[in-house]
Amino acid sequence: MLQAIVFYALSVLTIGSACIVAFSRNIVYSTFALLGAFMGVVGIYVLLAADFVAMVQLLVYVGGILVLTIFAVMLTQGIGDVAISNRAVGLVPAVVTAVIATGVMIYAVLHTHWHVAATAPIAPTTYGIGNALLGRFMLPFEVASLVLLSALVGAVVISRHEARE
Repeated sequence: MLQAIVFYALSVLTIGSACIVAFSRNIVYSTFALLGAFMGVVGIYVLLAADFVAMVQLLVYVGGILVLTIFAVMLTQGIGDVAISNRAVGLVPAVVTAVIATGVMIYAVLHTHWHVAATAPIAPTTYGIGNALLGRFMLPFEVASLVLLSALVGAVVISRHEARE
């Protein structure tokens, strides 16, 4: 019972924060509401006993991307004074897309046969993931890191080139 209450509280936090992110006209409020959405997702991962995914979400998204976004918003002068000239341009396509997506999701939830699995014992997942990344999947893991490194170097080169011009 307590687990269901915590799940619904985290769901409300996540969905409410995501709605603020999407519908707020102030980018500072949207950025701080993104913190609530990310932390709600971390809480849901913890409830699912996915400790590795929860910590990766916390470290990468909350600790890295969100902090970078907050600094970018706070250090950009006049970001709160930006006036958007035509706010109603995409309103009709957005509403149509949202209604279609909601209908598809409701149809999928109502017409899917949900299998209920037996309750499994909760065990840490980090040991198995660490062994897999440093054992069987070591080569793809290292190749992915090289691809990310080359993308980062490319972004720096492009930004330096644009700064010189």
